[in-house]
Amino acid sequence: MAQDTPQSAELAQLLRTGPFHLALRSALTARGLALTRVQHKLAQRGITIGVTSLSYWQQGARRPQRPESLRAVRALEEVLDLPAYSLHRLLVPEGGHRPEAERPAARSYRSLVVPADALQRLFTELETPADGGLHTVGHHERVRIGPERQLIERESLQVVRAHRDGVDRYIAIHRGESGCEPTRVRVRPGENCRLGRVRGDDTAGVVVAELLFDTRLRAGDTHVFGYAFEDGSGGPSTEYLRGFSFAGGQYVLQVRFDEAALPVRCRRFAQASAAAPRSAQQELTLSGRHHAVHLVEQGVRPGILGIGWDWG
Repeated sequence: MAQDTPQSAELAQLLRTGPFHLALRSALTARGLALTRVQHKLAQRGITIGVTSLSYWQQGARRPQRPESLRAVRALEEVLDLPAYSLHRLLVPEGGHRPEAERPAARSYRSLVVPADALQRLFTELETPADGGLHTVGHHERVRIGPERQLIERESLQVVRAHRDGVDRYIAIHRGESGCEPTRVRVRPGENCRLGRVRGDDTAGVVVAELLFDTRLRAGDTHVFGYAFEDGSGGPSTEYLRGFSFAGGQYVLQVRFDEAALPVRCRRFAQASAAAPRSAQQELTLSGRHHAVHLVEQGVRPGILGIGWDWG
């Protein structure tokens, strides 16, 4: 009798414990079937479903819930040579409804960032949904402004919590100043993560980086990791802001200026969306020796927080 391979052992475990999308992904890998081939085999069984939907199912971006989708899952079990109801029961377990993982109040990222279309293209290239299954519960960010008034580095230490099973990566976004050259931006992974794929958009001056964890989080698990973007390719910087899709958690932002280029005025601000007027503006005073200003927000709400400054 043939021995179990690590892949088949992983598949058997995932079929017992879930989550659904990881079990489906493992089955597809074990059988070596492309999604287009799976779609064809389903069509032969009278099931019409798009490759995009199959891709979202295996990513965990969507869950089959409607009756026709659950029928497609039963047909998938045949196509992938899996035991009857092995995938189906991960969606509709015996004895009741499978509750959704807790997910905090959210706002669409498209309302928070200006190059939304560019980001959507980059997310599509990385085959990842805008909601990666994580929300931030703590974030300490440090930004350095260089002697030529340009953003030269921003460093993050972030604590996230998963609101669905199987999350094993985070997509970090960097938007440079006018003239930013994404090919010159360096991504530096820190503790508890490693660098995956990196994509950039020259027109928008945006870089997205895939930070891979060495573990798969279950819903409710937390993870601490660090990373940095080294830039310096753009023009003079006059503000730094961050958009928050999800409510909750603490955010600390510190902006430090080079001694050769100090601003004459600094202020913190908030916005409900990128198109909304700025509110909660407050003057900030540079610290003496380190030439830095900061803000602390204990309970982040969906929207934008930032620090702006004026040059003399």
